[in-house]
Amino acid sequence: MHILLVEDDSKIAQFIQEELEEDGHRVVICQDGKTGAHTALTSQWDMIILDRMLPKLDGLTLLQQIRDQGLATPVLMLTAMDGIQERVDGLSTGADDYLVKPFDIAELRARIYAIVRRSVNTTNKTLLYAQDLVLNRTTQAVSRADQPIILMPREYKILEYMLLHADQLVTKSMLLQHVWHFNFDPQTSLVQTHVSRLRSKIDKPFDSPLIETIKGQGYVIHS
Repeated sequence: MHILLVEDDSKIAQFIQEELEEDGHRVVICQDGKTGAHTALTSQWDMIILDRMLPKLDGLTLLQQIRDQGLATPVLMLTAMDGIQERVDGLSTGADDYLVKPFDIAELRARIYAIVRRSVNTTNKTLLYAQDLVLNRTTQAVSRADQPIILMPREYKILEYMLLHADQLVTKSMLLQHVWHFNFDPQTSLVQTHVSRLRSKIDKPFDSPLIETIKGQGYVIHS
């Protein structure tokens, strides 16, 4: 695997790099948050290991930035901050797991492989579900309560992306990046308009809505 390690403690970073490279992985180290964010967004990674407390840009802000840009790479947050609220904040922002320092390298390895397995299983799924809605990624057929639903290409891409991130917050920036390939916000109602059209087809004709608007943040589709 190609792993990005964002860690400002050089001894810890070197230790992790040496251990994981012995397993055959390639590990690139960044020692501050700004460099880490840039590197995460400009290269392809199988996994990101991210410290919480970093110079120039803290790990939580870094994580928020890359998720807002639509980067879905699995992230393991590695930190000495072991409070419940810190863990909740990290996972809510988009971390896939949270490991507290000091840690055992065997546990780090196990968590890395568990996260990547979950990510691969989700990405490779042919059928995606949300309650009684089914999306077939091979045929691009969509149905709800066994009723076929005809979607336009953008509506389909929005729904597919939301289902791949079911029960997670999907921001406007994430949709702009994934569906329209915009790396900026054009300051239009583009996303809202298309989500509204999608809702008119998968929500309004049925008893229970699937898509929830989180005011000022984005959308969640409930599985």
